[in-house]
Amino acid sequence: MANTFSQIYLQFVFSVQNRLSLIPKEHKEELHKYFTSLVQNRKAKMLAVNCMPDHVHLFVGFKPTILISDFIKELKVESNEFINSKSWIMGKFSWQEGYGVFSYSHSHIDSVVKYVLNQERHHQTKTFKQEYLELLEKFEIPFEDKYLFDFFDKS
Repeated sequence: MANTFSQIYLQFVFSVQNRLSLIPKEHKEELHKYFTSLVQNRKAKMLAVNCMPDHVHLFVGFKPTILISDFIKELKVESNEFINSKSWIMGKFSWQEGYGVFSYSHSHIDSVVKYVLNQERHHQTKTFKQEYLELLEKFEIPFEDKYLFDFFDKS
């Protein structure tokens, strides 16, 4: 689109089905590269990615021509197929339905990148459930417990 200028930065957060720890640490880097290629193939820019054993954070520079729901659906479907094709786990891998998406201004890029990249340290003191609830509260997103991720409760 000529003469269309934008500055959209989105953090996506989504979980493994039942929040089980199924993303193997030894394959984390390969999955990061795969997510990055999926994002780039959709004309977006990966700013940071971190796959924890039970959830994923993607921080993306986004185009206004991309529909958020289609973008994340395609990423989840294709990465799900990728993980299953690799047979990293016994049985079938799947992402949980739903996701969180949070927007940031340009001035927050550095701090969000650091936040995403430091997930291992962050989760030494906080569960994914605690982190996710804090994000919803921080961004003042109304929610009902019954619509949150199905937590295989570890917290």
